[in-house]
Amino acid sequence: MIAYVVTRILSILPMLFLISLVAFLLIQLPPGDFLTAYIAQTGTTDELLDDAVVEMLRRQYGLDRPLHVQYLTWAAGFFRGDFGYSFEWGKPVADLIGDRLFLTMVISMSTIMFTWILAIPVGVLSAVKQYSVADHVLTVIGFLGLAIPNFLLALVLMYGAFRFFGMSVGGLFSPEFVEAPWSLARVRDLIAHLWIPIIVIGTSGTASIIRIMRGNLLDELRKQYVITARAKGLGDIYILFKYPVRVALNPLVSSIAWLFPSLISGTTITAVVLSLPTSGPMLLRSLLSQDMYLAGTFVMMLAFMTVIGTLVSDLLLAWVDPRIRFEARSR
Repeated sequence: MIAYVVTRILSILPMLFLISLVAFLLIQLPPGDFLTAYIAQTGTTDELLDDAVVEMLRRQYGLDRPLHVQYLTWAAGFFRGDFGYSFEWGKPVADLIGDRLFLTMVISMSTIMFTWILAIPVGVLSAVKQYSVADHVLTVIGFLGLAIPNFLLALVLMYGAFRFFGMSVGGLFSPEFVEAPWSLARVRDLIAHLWIPIIVIGTSGTASIIRIMRGNLLDELRKQYVITARAKGLGDIYILFKYPVRVALNPLVSSIAWLFPSLISGTTITAVVLSLPTSGPMLLRSLLSQDMYLAGTFVMMLAFMTVIGTLVSDLLLAWVDPRIRFEARSR
């Protein structure tokens, strides 16, 4: 098992190298660059730049160098924490993404915990009480959760909170804590604002996991090993959580690989609606403005989280399912 873990960790490096190369090339594929978009923007305000200024800006941003030199300079900086320079913001990328990635991870981890803690017991109950009143009610709620877009639910909650409670639920901080340094008071304020994005972002995921857990568990409950365990006189609760539930968790554990990046990149519209200072809106803005180092860094972070998520899901699968451990030992 240890050799398997070490092998997987070593395989991350070449994979990240290939991902960084593909990400950089994809960002360069659209015609023009950040300077081209900047010149077009200044042209709409009747402020024309002469050729000397354009050439000076191109040298300043390093856009006059060949693509492979730009890529090698950017990729080499990752090993020393230098992710390049954001053209649009006029700051190093590392100074821009720190707080946003941290807040994104806080929301993502909180949403995953909320989703699993709520969805797994409800899915088990729905499977055990198949076709009961509780199962039908939970099924309707699950379909509603899947059908309602996250951004629409965010708008409804924002309107309800303001209309009936007179409070604004947008953002993650109160106005006095938006630019304040981190302190115990700021952490408490973050926790007080965290429940809205967790509910909004986690609703569709919770509904989806409930349906998956219910279907998987129903399949397992009908298998021969469960019938044999009951024939031996084992208790229903013991059988349920000792065998079928653990096996039914496998698809959910394996989904961790794509759950992390999807919570970041897949909730951009929700983050814009709720005015969340997370990485999604900034990633969208950097792609639109062709801010290549900022966009490339976000893409690399998403790829790194996907790779780490895959490793974590594999290790959790080995812990949850004894069959995987036995297979690893036999190899």
